Amino acid sequence: MTTVEIVYRYAAAPTEQVATALARARDVYGIRQLSFDRTARTLRIEFDATRLNPAAVTRLLRETGLELEEEPLQIAESAAAAPAPTA
Repeated sequence: MTTVEIVYRYAAAPTEQVATALARARDVYGIRQLSFDRTARTLRIEFDATRLNPAAVTRLLRETGLELEEEPLQIAESAAAAPAPTA
């Protein structure tokens, strides 16, 4: 599994309807975590890159109604550590 994090900047605080849609987005296979930084007005999404790509995640966010100000600010990628072989 390859974990990728994308940070989005949003324009306005999510409404109740958008918050409900974002909660449902967490159920999408491959989405691992959503975390808001309300002060910076950013949303960090961690997802499995073997299941989703950044374009699909952006599309999913736009479908929730969250007003994004710009495309992802940052993409960080890390491969999951494989277990060490045992002798």
